[in-house]
Formats: sequence, structure tokens, C-alpha cells
Amino acid sequence: MELNIRQLVERGERYFPDNTVVSRLPDGGRFSYTWREAVQRARRLASRLDALGIQPGERVATLAWNTYRHLELYFAVPCTGRVLHTVNLRLADEHIVYILNHCEDAAVFVDPDLLPVLERIVSQVRTVRHWIVLADKLPPTTLPNAIAYEDLITEGDPTFQFHEIPENTPAVMCYTSATTGMPKGVSYSHRVIYLHSLTAALGDALDVRERDTFLAMVPMFHANAWGLPYACAAMGAQLVLPGERPNAAALLDLVEREKVTFLAAAVSVGIDVIAELKRKRRDLSSLRAIMLGGSATPASVMEYFLAEFNLPIYTAWGSTELAPLATCAHIPRGMLDQPPQTHIPTRVRQGIALPGAEVKVLDDSGKEIPWDDQAVGEAYVRAPWSATEYYLDPERSAEGFKDGWWRSGDMASVNAQGVLRLVDRAKDLIKSGGEWISSVDLENALVAHPGVCEAAVVGLPDEKWVERPCAYYVCEPGSSPTPAELRAWLEPKFARWWLPAFYIAIDAIPKTGVGKINKRALRERVVDDARLASAG
Repeated sequence: MELNIRQLVERGERYFPDNTVVSRLPDGGRFSYTWREAVQRARRLASRLDALGIQPGERVATLAWNTYRHLELYFAVPCTGRVLHTVNLRLADEHIVYILNHCEDAAVFVDPDLLPVLERIVSQVRTVRHWIVLADKLPPTTLPNAIAYEDLITEGDPTFQFHEIPENTPAVMCYTSATTGMPKGVSYSHRVIYLHSLTAALGDALDVRERDTFLAMVPMFHANAWGLPYACAAMGAQLVLPGERPNAAALLDLVEREKVTFLAAAVSVGIDVIAELKRKRRDLSSLRAIMLGGSATPASVMEYFLAEFNLPIYTAWGSTELAPLATCAHIPRGMLDQPPQTHIPTRVRQGIALPGAEVKVLDDSGKEIPWDDQAVGEAYVRAPWSATEYYLDPERSAEGFKDGWWRSGDMASVNAQGVLRLVDRAKDLIKSGGEWISSVDLENALVAHPGVCEAAVVGLPDEKWVERPCAYYVCEPGSSPTPAELRAWLEPKFARWWLPAFYIAIDAIPKTGVGKINKRALRERVVDDARLASAG
């Protein structure tokens, strides 16, 4: 039997037809329909793709938020042999132009509020033949030959049969949010999506169950929203989509209103949620867990949710190249009888390899490091759902993959139980006086200070030591810790040579398109900022 997305989608339609999908509307309202209705609308769309002249194998791009219409595209496009290409809407215009042209998209489906992005760049896009606006009616736009989504599907066939697709057929594409150079394309086959979805649903992974209501704050425009749209469809779990431009307040309102049991979001969103909860407490009693990813979750974040709401934070590690999951934190049975607070040192780590995935950590000579939690090396991964190359990019493919293993660029250690702990990105480690300093460890310690909301640490060039750490931080509302106070906070926790040379308060930490700290932006300004701090 061939493994393909059709089987995941139709399982939810067949066995859990009355479970719901809820989507937050732009005005804050609520749209709800059943899995049966969601798949019927996807069938309508699928039957209309031929009318647009989009051929099997051609790419269909989306520039869209987490909405019910975007979900329908997740199903209809790959289940007819086309390739769904989700475009990161937070990328710069030049990167979006590059992605659309490099992928040679035939059509773009776009949310109405994102029309200005495409209108700015349409003259530079070479291959797109159709522009479909995800709306009831077509709003004013300068895009050529634009049509409204509902006008497209209104005459579609709700009984249209999805195609029998060979499992190695490309199904979905996503581009990395590059920190250097242009984004890199990653293609996922039907087999990849199928295997990743079932693995993500396992009890010791994301634990996707029919009885659950999942709120997918993690964006559908990046790395398949951690596989949740497909996993929830397959398992029949109810799915809540946060819609256009969601914020922490809207997210918490959805948790309360929809009785969400599992929230999946980036770590940066988790930090925003804490700030909102301190401003206005919400009823989170329906939640059984929160999953935070994209970067290491500070222990202070875990301690807050556990102390205030008795909520565990799940952590995992992966990447666009891994569709995206490779590891998940796991509490072994020997620890289950211990108080939840004692689980935090395990939960802050990146966990163990998921079933089917393999992880190894190699030193500079290419040998596996000992499992002593002291040695550090680069993490490599291979799995049945991992990429083995970048789309039409042989040079960077050769750099990023080796003998079937993906080179993560993440530096890690491993403890005696095989649990991975990320130390830092290779390029973010700070080398001072011949010794390595972890920016992640310093950031987590700074965020644990009651007056600090967010923190980022980068290397500052130094004539004597090569580099010295420089800490940027955002203050909690109503608080203003001084550099001296922050240094005193760190001193008991780190060797003196680890301590930052400067502590610089800023209004906001710059982020990448997927919510990670943009350290390249900070490195570009750190010399000037340090000079100003010295003068002050």
C-alpha cells in the first residue's frame, strides 16, 4: 500500500466526521465546521484546480495565516498531485520574490490583509498565472486575473475523489528562513508527511488524541505547523486555528472559549502569554499541556506555568529539514512518581530521538562524543521523514547533508540516558580567550531574573579575548534592572569569564520570520551599542 496524505485526511472524515475545526475570524468572531465539511470543501477546491490549468507536479503557493481555508489547501493541493508551497509571510520582499521564482509557482492563494505584499512584488514574479484571494468576495487589488476563493470553489464537486498518489511524489514544500544567503527549499513527499504525522501523534511525542482540542499557534506557513493539521485530521482531534495576526490575548481567549486541551506555539509566544496572564488572568483549566518550540524553553517559563496553572511544558527539537520533529523530551517511568518540579531539568532539554529517527553528536574529528553531558559536538539526524537535499541547490546540499545525515549546525551534549541538550548554534557560540561560552545558558539565566522579559546574548569583538559576551534584554513592565543588578544575578551561576561585558536594555529583541531571536541583526549593531554603553 502506498502511504499518502489522502489516507490521513479521509480517516478524519470517515471516523470522526462531527468533530470540529474552529477558525478565528479577522474581526475576532468564530467560524466552525466539522471534519466532514472541511474535507468536502477541500474536495470542492480539488475539483477546481484542473479548471485553473494547474498541472500535477506544479507548485501552488500560499501566503496565509492559520485559517480554515488554508487548511483546505493543505488537503486539496497534495491530494491531487500538486505541491503545496507554504510561503513564510514574515520574510522580506526580496526573499518572497526569490522563493516564488525559485519554486516556479503556478498560483498563489493569499489572505486579503497580505495583498499589499504581493502587489509590491508582482512585477518581479515570473511564473505565477493565478492569484486567488482567500475571501468571500474579491477585494480591490492590482493583482492581474485575481479571483476570490469562494467564487472559485462554489461550483466545485463535494464528492470529488482524491487521487491515488504514489508515496514518493512531492506533496509539500517549505523554505528555511535563512540567516545567510537566500532561503533554502525543502520538499516533503507524501510518504514523509504520512510517517511524520503518525510519529508526531504518538503518546511520547505530541500525543495527538481524538478527545483533544489542539490550538495550533505554530504557523501553517512554516514546517507544516509541526505536522498538526495532518495529525489532527488523522486522529480526529478537534483543531482550533488562531486566524489573522493573532496575539497573546486572542490566544488565551481561544483557550478559554474553545476549552483547548493542548496549545502548540513558539517559545517567544509563550513568553508573550506570560506577560498577558500577568496583566489579566485567564481560566486555563482545560489545558493538559503546552508545547513550546523554535528555541530552548527557559526553565523560568516552565516554572511559571507549573506554579500558576499546574501545566507541564513539552519541548522538542527539529527543523524545516525534518518536517520538523526529530526529538521530544520524555519523562521516564522512574521519575513519574516524583513532584512535577523535579521534571523541569529533563523538560528543558531537547529530549530523545523519536521512533524512527536517529541522532548522533560528533566532535571535530567526526567521532561520537561520550554520553557524559560534558563533551560538546554537532548534532546530526536522519529519519524516514528527513530531507536529503535542498531543492535545486546542490552546493548547499553538499554542505548540509553528509552520507544521508542532516548536519544541524546545533552544538549539543548528551547525558548518560541519551538525552540531548543543545548548547548553542555553532555560529552563536562565543569563543573568549580560547574557551567556549554558551549564549543560550546566559540567556536562560537572564530571563529567570524577575525584571527581565526577554534576553539575547551575542559575541562582541575584543582585541584581547577575541570575543566577549554582550547581553541585550527587555524589561518586564514596571521594572528596570540595572546592568550591575544583572551582573550580580549572574555571578553565582557562572565563571567570571562567562559574564557579559555589557548589558544593554532595548525595547524589543529582533526576531526572524519564525519567531526566533535574530542574532545576526544584533551582531550587526553590537559594536556601536557597546561603544554607546561605554560612553554612557
